[in-house]
Amino acid sequence: MDIGDLHFTYGNVAVFAVAAFLLAGVYSFVKQGLKIAALVVFVLAALTFTGGVLWL
Repeated sequence: MDIGDLHFTYGNVAVFAVAAFLLAGVYSFVKQGLKIAALVVFVLAALTFTGGVLWL
């Protein structure tokens, strides 16, 4: 894949922003000691990020 093949759209950027927001939630849950909730949100963030990469 060449870097010139990547086409960022508003949709791609929004998906990555949601993934970053979910990762902030993971940090918040870990800080509060809610490790199971942090794991669930981390899985959602990983799926969101993967979807954003595949959408490129």
